Amino acid sequence: MENQSAALSYDNMNAMPALYVRGPSGRYRLASDDMILAAGRMAAESLLPQSQPVDNPVKVRKFFQSKLAGLGHECAAFLYLDSRFKPIQYIEQGMGTINQASVYPREIVKTALRLNAAALIMSHNHPSGSNEPSTADLNLTQHLKKALALIDVRLLDHIIVTATETISLAERGEM
Repeated sequence: MENQSAALSYDNMNAMPALYVRGPSGRYRLASDDMILAAGRMAAESLLPQSQPVDNPVKVRKFFQSKLAGLGHECAAFLYLDSRFKPIQYIEQGMGTINQASVYPREIVKTALRLNAAALIMSHNHPSGSNEPSTADLNLTQHLKKALALIDVRLLDHIIVTATETISLAERGEM
């Protein structure tokens, strides 16, 4: 299935398909790993359209995995939702190192108020590949949940992303 108007296309002539990107001149060149990851992150937006409520946990996990998997550093991201659970904005608010990201509940609360959010979903990646939440992950979740509750904003989930899977703390009963 070939799409002539797509900016990315597969070359199916080899066993290992190569991915190409079209440049400003209209010519195709081999896409770098960074270009492929960036395109995947942009394509993830279609998983959670702003006009529809976020009501499918599988799509939410795929969304965050598309955004955060493959990063070489920890990154905490938040999906702010309105009172009908429709997306308001996705923001990466905590950049870190290979094994930790700094998240400041005060900043998350300020952003929730500024966006008039009623709820949010947090996610962060584990570049190490370990899918188990650390004690720090669990403590942050509880601290953030309490801080947000003071302003009537619900923390719906905290999703941990690895390159191959996602873990939902809500589904595990650890919220």
